Amino acid sequence: MDQLISTHVTVLTGVANGKYPHGNSMIISGTEGVVLIDPSLSVSERGGAGTPVDRVLVSHAHEDHMAGLHLFPHAKVHAHHDDVLGVHSLDGLMTVYGLPHDAEIEFRETVETDFHYQARPDAIGFSDGEVFDLGDTAVRVIHLSGHTRGHSGFFVEGDGVFFVGDIDLTGFGPYYGDHWSSLSDFEAAIERVRHIEAKFYVTFHQKGIIEGQTLFNEMLDSFASIIGKRESAMLTFLAEPHTLDDMAAHRFVYRPGAEGVFFDSVERRTASLHLQRLLPTGAVIEIEPGLYRAG
Repeated sequence: MDQLISTHVTVLTGVANGKYPHGNSMIISGTEGVVLIDPSLSVSERGGAGTPVDRVLVSHAHEDHMAGLHLFPHAKVHAHHDDVLGVHSLDGLMTVYGLPHDAEIEFRETVETDFHYQARPDAIGFSDGEVFDLGDTAVRVIHLSGHTRGHSGFFVEGDGVFFVGDIDLTGFGPYYGDHWSSLSDFEAAIERVRHIEAKFYVTFHQKGIIEGQTLFNEMLDSFASIIGKRESAMLTFLAEPHTLDDMAAHRFVYRPGAEGVFFDSVERRTASLHLQRLLPTGAVIEIEPGLYRAG
């Protein structure tokens, strides 16, 4: 369903309001060109964006944000310099994830088959603050690292519309489980978006269109609180000594029973990032190599 939310901006709402594997894409139409942000699986399934597209802006190198990119072979493609390798090639995308070998083999097939991945070696890198001029409107890049190194939002000048990508406000909470992820950077990104006033905020997944900064920040607080809840649960678990493998198997990100090497990898990466923060403070101590306990 297409929703015109301002003079130049239309949201292409994904299946189930953009619930993964789908997503909410965005069209910005100006007198000097049309930009599509994050062509989703829903865009792929509908056969396009409903209008000719001159440029595609990719918020970050994850499979669900590029699933419709194959439909725009003649459009210029842009992604942040830190993530553009994942648009350039499938090998580059796998570098972003940093999965173990057995998980990578399986995931490569999923990305190509289910998400229609096609390499775009012509994709151009952008930086924080870069502006794409569309004549009577413009799109400004806002780097929001953490989810991936290059994860970025896009602010439509004049319209007051802020596409915040995978700062998606879902009950799942922030995802920082890849090799290209950073917990501290994600927290900094959350603080950055908190202070950017917009008329509308658009998330790639589920929440979709949020009107007004007050409501957005209330939802952002709830989203951000998941980080503290995970960390508190880890400290409770570490009342007894455990290894990083034990922590991964316990499932602090996904629900218990989520099985597979992909889930194992995400849980291990997430737990390791929390340990990196907790160990220097003494909140967790390493009582012997690889064995941790709450301090």
